[in-house]
Amino acid sequence: MTTPAARHNLERKSRDADLDSARRSLDGMGARREGTQEQSDLYYHCPTGRLKLRRIDDTHAELIWYDRPDEEGLRTSTYRRVPVADAGALHAALSSGLGVRGEVRKRREVWHWHNVRVHLDDVSGLGRFIEFEAVIDEVSDEAISLVRLEAIGRALGLEGVNDVSGSYADLMGM
Repeated sequence: MTTPAARHNLERKSRDADLDSARRSLDGMGARREGTQEQSDLYYHCPTGRLKLRRIDDTHAELIWYDRPDEEGLRTSTYRRVPVADAGALHAALSSGLGVRGEVRKRREVWHWHNVRVHLDDVSGLGRFIEFEAVIDEVSDEAISLVRLEAIGRALGLEGVNDVSGSYADLMGM
């Protein structure tokens, strides 16, 4: 069996209470709004990285494993995403074998600009955040992705003091 290679992205997460201003800035720079999703992320204990089962709008799900340093600012993330046909059965197996760390619920508005996914998140119990993920691939390398992430950060007026180092689960103390 051939295992597909893990994917990589560059990402940044910042606290931001003014998502309306972010929307106007994204629209002004030509970003494309994809829509809004209700997401539930169930985090499991795992020996390396983070493992979560994401349910989106109660219509579909995916298993996501990722590993990245817990530091503020731009950081590299390695990840794998797997579509899930039976989220309930997978959750039962994972929770039995690994145990559940906790659950994060959020309303996520998704935007795209070149190879960058922009997430405007309203996270239950935590507040509002902006997250950028520049997917590194054969068309968009790390150098152009850095330029694009810095451009979005400037356009949205984000300051490093608002950057977040961990995952939402970490911020919730899970």
